[in-house]
Amino acid sequence: MLLVTYSIDGRRRVGVLRDNEVFETAGESILDCGAETGVRHPLADVTLHAPLRPGKIVGIGLNYTEHVAESARTLDTDKELPQRPVLFSKPATAVVGPEEPIQHNGDLTQQLDWECELAVIIGRTARRVRPEDALSYVFGYSVMNDISARDQRRSGQWFYSKGQDSYAPFGPAVRTADDVADPHDLDLSLRVNGEVKQKSNTRYMLFRIPELIADISAGMTLEPGDVISTGSPAGVGASFTPQQFLRPGDVVEATVQGIGTLRNPVVDAR
Repeated sequence: MLLVTYSIDGRRRVGVLRDNEVFETAGESILDCGAETGVRHPLADVTLHAPLRPGKIVGIGLNYTEHVAESARTLDTDKELPQRPVLFSKPATAVVGPEEPIQHNGDLTQQLDWECELAVIIGRTARRVRPEDALSYVFGYSVMNDISARDQRRSGQWFYSKGQDSYAPFGPAVRTADDVADPHDLDLSLRVNGEVKQKSNTRYMLFRIPELIADISAGMTLEPGDVISTGSPAGVGASFTPQQFLRPGDVVEATVQGIGTLRNPVVDAR
């Protein structure tokens, strides 16, 4: 199923997206959505929101080989492939939904960058999970754009660079895990103002989802609704010559096969 959180007439609901219609379901969130109620709406008549508000977002850095190389060249990161997943966090306050603005504060950054990523939504409490069991803890998959202010990295730490308000566009929907034959064979791409900047496939992940869940849950409990953003392929703005960064007026579209396109405008937040 393709699940969405939406509002119509001021009421927020969850539903199933099918054939450009939203079929309302019982339940307060996508994690507990129930049977369809019989109410349905044309997709054009509803406002989509971020699928949920995560308890925590665990980001994965340098998880595609070509991105490791371009980051070493342009962002002064290690040129060697990571031997263990590189983890960082983004706060829930960074989340925005489809069509909501990415804030460009020119007083804080002149290097606002994009990263299209497959988001993994945890469905049940995961603690010390074995890799062979890990996928059974996944509720579903979505799209996250890991927005990064490259000039706000501080002594190698990424939290402020990646955690500011609006730096975690998330959505537009969640494809349930039982509806994804192989999460490691999904095309993903990103466009800025219609121009393709990133184009890859999740098969090129350095650390796959079972390894990520096992590594994180070895020392950190993952709870229902937590999100793992699994890393970006090559093609971030900092990798271009000359470098390309987001500016107010730009429109960013991140797409993952079978889930949809997450579209967000960039606005001046000063």
